[in-house]
Amino acid sequence: MKSGFFSRHKGRTLASLLLAGLLSFAVAADSDVKYSPNFKGTDINEFINIVGMNLKKTIIVDPQVRGRINVRSYDMLTEDQYYQFFLNVLEVYGFAVVEMDSGIIKVVRNKDAKTSNIPVVGDENPGYGDEMVTRVVPVRNVSVRDLAPLLRQFVNQAGGGHVVNYDPSNVIMMTGSAALVARLVDIIQRVDKAGDQELEILKLNFASAGEIVRILESIYRSQGRGEQPDFLVPKIVADERTNSVIVSGEAQARQRVIELARRLDAELQTSGNTRVIYLKYAKADELVPVLKGVSDSIVAEVQGGQGANPQTARRSTGREISIEAHADSNSLVITAQPDMMRSLEEVVRQLDIRRAQVLVEAIIVEVFEGDGTDFGVQWLNKNGGGTNFTGGNTIPILNIAAGAAQASQITKGTTQTVANPSGGSTTTSTPDSNRDYSGLADALQGLNGALLGFYNGNWAAILQAVRSSTNSNVLATPHITTMDNQEAFFLVGQEVPVITGSTTGSNNTNPFQQVQRQEVGIKLKVTPQINEGNAVQLIIEQEVSSISGATAVDIITNKREIRTTVMTDDGATIVLGGLIDEDVQESESKVPLLGDIPVLGHLFKSTSVTKRKRNLMVFIKATIVRDGTAISGISKQKYNFIRAEQLKRDAEGIRLMPNTSQAVLPEWDESLKLPPSFEQYMEQQNQQQDEGKKQQ
Repeated sequence: MKSGFFSRHKGRTLASLLLAGLLSFAVAADSDVKYSPNFKGTDINEFINIVGMNLKKTIIVDPQVRGRINVRSYDMLTEDQYYQFFLNVLEVYGFAVVEMDSGIIKVVRNKDAKTSNIPVVGDENPGYGDEMVTRVVPVRNVSVRDLAPLLRQFVNQAGGGHVVNYDPSNVIMMTGSAALVARLVDIIQRVDKAGDQELEILKLNFASAGEIVRILESIYRSQGRGEQPDFLVPKIVADERTNSVIVSGEAQARQRVIELARRLDAELQTSGNTRVIYLKYAKADELVPVLKGVSDSIVAEVQGGQGANPQTARRSTGREISIEAHADSNSLVITAQPDMMRSLEEVVRQLDIRRAQVLVEAIIVEVFEGDGTDFGVQWLNKNGGGTNFTGGNTIPILNIAAGAAQASQITKGTTQTVANPSGGSTTTSTPDSNRDYSGLADALQGLNGALLGFYNGNWAAILQAVRSSTNSNVLATPHITTMDNQEAFFLVGQEVPVITGSTTGSNNTNPFQQVQRQEVGIKLKVTPQINEGNAVQLIIEQEVSSISGATAVDIITNKREIRTTVMTDDGATIVLGGLIDEDVQESESKVPLLGDIPVLGHLFKSTSVTKRKRNLMVFIKATIVRDGTAISGISKQKYNFIRAEQLKRDAEGIRLMPNTSQAVLPEWDESLKLPPSFEQYMEQQNQQQDEGKKQQ
């Protein structure tokens, strides 16, 4: 192969430079092109132009690329080697090449290259030499936050190199020459492997995993770590479900922990042990039957079948178990063998948890409208004939006439003289009796509305008219907080006496009545059950009752009751039930034929019209309360509502007592305190008096 090259010197013309570029390579017989570059004191822009011409590439040069180069190669370079030579020279002089997707090459400063459109490479195509690339490397075993500062020690941050860590994905992004980035990737792989820690699981046969872990951690804390690296300190975790100890860390430290745990996992000298378990949330008395049932099942299973007698199985296997509750300290005292003890402790651990609470709020809305109209005319003749209507608010004219006749009669007094045995006589006089108005009062006591009456000779008539209107708007919002799966009852009302029986005495005198108290008011009974997620099942009994009136026998009560089971989401409001009722009643009493006469027929009939409309709806809302912060927020909301009502009433004042202040709750404070005692109050008063005297 023949090749030729020439040296470049200062002061050459542009034509000679172009000739040097053309002659800086030789063509062999087999058409392989090789280059022998030789540049001395050459302007870097001319160097870039010559390389672009030789490689037939379009090169764009940044205006800030300036300087002269001195470089020479004594070897014949292939096209790829010649291009890498070009990149090496630019990298040495502080410049970099950015190759675009179109094949155009840009020459910029090193520090500007990292913000340019340089390619992102991976393991399959990592780049070569001083080619500027960007690479994203995932790190699996160490933290990129700690690793990135170490990698920056190997990179010129002021130049084209750049290292950035992204903590959420635990990856490192690097920008620089392909050779430098490959070197950093190799360092990351070596460091990442060094940080890898394996896990070992040791299953215990006799000891409790939680107790073993507590002992081992106490030993390592007492020894102190000092300057020992974190990866040399083993991490120990207990798995209560499988009664195993999980150890992670460096191999030798791992083995020391496992060996010590095996020594501690020794069978006890006695056939059983006793332990006191203090409960946090559950009640000891309620857990004892559950634990005894669990222990009987385990013993029967060990004996070989569920049908075996637990007492016999315990004696035959030597598994005597004692489970007792201590109510004062709310603790369990359990005596059992280690394996049985672990099973019972696991059951207690899962049952002794903080139970969620449920705030149940009910909304009862009832709107009632009632209108009634009564109109009637009645007349009577002294010699016979007339009209008489009963029912509704109508008073019969016969009752009024009988009462009036009774009231008009006067009984004359009498005089009686009786002779005395000793002589003389005694005269007794009876005065005239007063008019008796009791009959008339009984007839008129049921009057409701206007009554107009008149009589003329033997004729009498009464005109009665009344219009009634009733409106009521009832809104009740009872609410109650209770534990999950715990029934709660709420009552606001009164107890009224109801006669349930009566027994007469001898000769029907002094009757004995049996009276029972009946609760009347707003009742709410609910049992919530929190299901998976945020769903709540509610067993609800809702009742609203009130006294409507009295009859000759006893009182009349209104009652609205709902009993149902519903499923609702946390914080959702659902309707339990409702009633939309509209009742229109018309009654008419009239004299046949005469009552049908237009206009004049009203003198021979009595009309009553009643219209009632009732709208009743019951809603309920369940809110799950899982922590103390939530229940505190709800309590604060209810507390401030009551306080706002008190402030409003205090601002309005008391009628006829405008200068009297009303009781108002203090501002909400998480640590609400009781009022001071008498001694504390007197001490405060004395201190205030002393301070007042000092100021005077």
